[in-house]
Amino acid sequence: MSAPAAGKFPPVRVGQGVDVHPLVDGRPLVLGGVVVPFERGLAGHSDADVLTHAVCDAVLSAAGLGDLGQHFPASDPRWAGADSLSFCRQATALAAEAGWTIGNVAVTVLCDRPRLGAFLPAMTVALAGALGVDPGQVQVTAKAAEGLGFPGRGDGIAALAVCLLLGAAP
Repeated sequence: MSAPAAGKFPPVRVGQGVDVHPLVDGRPLVLGGVVVPFERGLAGHSDADVLTHAVCDAVLSAAGLGDLGQHFPASDPRWAGADSLSFCRQATALAAEAGWTIGNVAVTVLCDRPRLGAFLPAMTVALAGALGVDPGQVQVTAKAAEGLGFPGRGDGIAALAVCLLLGAAP
């Protein structure tokens, strides 16, 4: 079997995103654009959706366009309380302007509580809609920290995301 001829595949780029936020009283918990019933929410300037922020950073990273803080800084009052799915729509548009389309996104949220399994399908659909892709191109998973570190103690939530971008075929 011979290797494919050069130039037969579109260019690809991979980006990674990571985000963490502390849990605090008095805020709703928003993950992947979904309000999750819980006694505490995430602290942050926007809705503090750690899962969506990691996805945005992965998209922007893959496109070589910096990170979330460069495009939507916490110092800018326009983003106070903002819906993070709007950040995904804008990050996707920026990537498209640079010639990239989303191939797929995978994101893992890390926390012991709350248990997120029942909410993962809704998060997948919400993220896919904001990214302008089919839900089959988005994978959302949740992992417990098994009592270790800040996610295990219930002090905060972390998320890690990877995005594959496809360029125009040669």
